[in-house]
Amino acid sequence: MTSEPDSNGTAPNIGPHIGPDVVPGPLATPPPEFARRRESGPLEPATMPSGDRVPMAVRYEDVRALLASPTSSRNLRLPGLPRFVSGVGIDDDPDALVNQDPPEHTRYRRIMQGTFTPRQIEPWRPRIARIAQELLDGLGDRFDLVQGYALRLPAHVICEMLGVPMDHYEQFVRWTDMFLTTSTATEQARYEGHADFMAYAAELVAQHRLSPGEDLIDLLIQARDSGDRLSEGELVNTVFSLITAGYETTASMIARGVFRLLLHRSQWDELVADPALTATAVEEILRYDGPPASAFMRRITEDTDLPSGSLRAGTVVMPNLNAANHDPQAFPEPGRFDIHRFTGHPPNPHVAFGYGPHRCLAASLARVELTEAIRALVTRRPALRLTTSPESVTWSDGLVLRPVAMHVTSAG
Repeated sequence: MTSEPDSNGTAPNIGPHIGPDVVPGPLATPPPEFARRRESGPLEPATMPSGDRVPMAVRYEDVRALLASPTSSRNLRLPGLPRFVSGVGIDDDPDALVNQDPPEHTRYRRIMQGTFTPRQIEPWRPRIARIAQELLDGLGDRFDLVQGYALRLPAHVICEMLGVPMDHYEQFVRWTDMFLTTSTATEQARYEGHADFMAYAAELVAQHRLSPGEDLIDLLIQARDSGDRLSEGELVNTVFSLITAGYETTASMIARGVFRLLLHRSQWDELVADPALTATAVEEILRYDGPPASAFMRRITEDTDLPSGSLRAGTVVMPNLNAANHDPQAFPEPGRFDIHRFTGHPPNPHVAFGYGPHRCLAASLARVELTEAIRALVTRRPALRLTTSPESVTWSDGLVLRPVAMHVTSAG
């Protein structure tokens, strides 16, 4: 069952992505609510998983303006502010790069900027391609693409880059699953998962200080800008962020990207015939299905005018990246999945990696992993198809939306 998606289908197995009033459409397509909001309520409040309601920006120009504005703060630790999730969450740690504002954020990024440039990441491409090929060679004709490939590829890559034993992979999975849940019933589990994960990251940093090598952690320890270096808390948070973002979000984009391609068989077949198209196809996957995680909220520090309206100082707002990537003003026919969209003279750049000062630092690594993951599949498993109907694929309902399992076969 690999036909084009049925616009009249239903998706009862896909839980809330952001909150109860903004849920994905059939086959994990963008929430239909986005279109209504763009027309009649581009800054209308939406309910977060915590139950708090905040304005949500859904238009491309509004989202970009928010992400670039100096009045858009990531410091959400003031008492009484709305929260994305109940209990401990990503927003709570002042040492996390994603939670800092200038000048601290500027300093932090400046120290690390040379570590994640395309020039630094590109030499990893052959090794990432080999890992993808080796994983596929170890699988039979029928396998679960999520558990057997999408999750394992970025885990292998990040373990190698950080100098982490691969036998710790299962622990990564448990910690990440606990921390990325949005359920209020598991606040304690999320807290414990975060604490254990941070302790492990601190242990990794300590081990690399005692026995320096040439892994990514060693590069981060050595990174400096005019003598300025990352603090211990910043180092630990960077390692934590690399594991969570470099593992779960990349795995989710691989799974979602393959799912989308298998729903559009003619486009899959184009990639099989010409794997050189993969890099361009990845940009459309990122636009259509990315990011797999909800965006980070912002606190407005001064009255701010956006193209669609004004926000008062003190307002906490959610810039929705996925909604921006489906704005017809920025991307004609945004609901049409087209691997040629970014060929030649592409439309506006997508915001799957964010925009402005907080744009994803490891975007180059994510692009290489996603490209090589799909290139390996179209070259080594060209007959790949789902073994069940697309509607029967179950989806996670935490901070990251991805298939829980996706059974496929590559037998001709």
